[in-house]
Amino acid sequence: MSNLDAKPAPTTCGGERSTGPVRDLLAARRVPLGESTVVRRLLPSLGRRMVGAWCFVDHYGPDDIADEPGMQVPPHPHMGLQTVSWLHEGEVLHRDSLGSLQTVRPRELGLMTSGRAISHSEESPRPHARYLHGAQLWVALPDAHRHRAPAFEHHPDLPTVTAPGLTATVILGTLDGTTSPGTTHTPLVGADLTLTAGTTLDLPLDPDFEHAVLTMSGALTVDSVPLTPGSMLYLGTDRPHLPLYAPTDATFLLLGGEPFPEKLVMWWNFIGRSGEEILQARTDWETGTRFGEVHGYDGARLHAPALPDIPLKARGRER
Repeated sequence: MSNLDAKPAPTTCGGERSTGPVRDLLAARRVPLGESTVVRRLLPSLGRRMVGAWCFVDHYGPDDIADEPGMQVPPHPHMGLQTVSWLHEGEVLHRDSLGSLQTVRPRELGLMTSGRAISHSEESPRPHARYLHGAQLWVALPDAHRHRAPAFEHHPDLPTVTAPGLTATVILGTLDGTTSPGTTHTPLVGADLTLTAGTTLDLPLDPDFEHAVLTMSGALTVDSVPLTPGSMLYLGTDRPHLPLYAPTDATFLLLGGEPFPEKLVMWWNFIGRSGEEILQARTDWETGTRFGEVHGYDGARLHAPALPDIPLKARGRER
């Protein structure tokens, strides 16, 4: 998925590492995506730029798209990151410059590793399901892996963790000893959890990770903080477990990882280490080099927005 902001601000990824458990509720920003989809952007935000290597989180829907085109994101480039497509309702048709053509359905993992350069498009198939509901996430690649060859993975069957009142699908990384088949390059976790009404439990966590919870549906209380759908609670580090209570049936995403130590620049759909890298990536996309071509999408590719007037500088997690 693309950042379709016509005037994207340079983002200093990282920020202060919490020194223990916190409860920071992150405000969402509404951003139009394509012709008929509006997303709630939760990362990066003013108060929190990353959670582990997770650096971008959009939540969208549930949207009734029965009489709408649904998601229509034209071909666009990426570098230095992985994209994670995750659905609760609907389907997304993925095309990329590797020649991949894959429909991603609810609770299937569509994982694209951009490496040094890739381009892709995403759209609701025709015909498509009535409702569209999901999340789009990015994972920053560490320096040792950001120049690797691009790749796309589709994992329709993911492992689960169960407990009374709980079913958790492991999207990426490891949860409670269960590991996703998706490729990762830093220690992290991403999981989709469903709680039945009335469930109370303590979810085991890696205390070396920082974590956040994104509520997808229903009512949920996380460490005594009530959450509504589309809200995201940053939880900090040093948590061996997380108290949960679901007054109604509820679903949520758990995102976490070791605090990302490297200095980054994130602008538009690129993650680099300097303003010069970002400028070169933009030039390469606009001149039709390096990022390849997406075949089969019915429409023109996106043009990169103008670079900001201020220098793009890489900074670390500390402010």
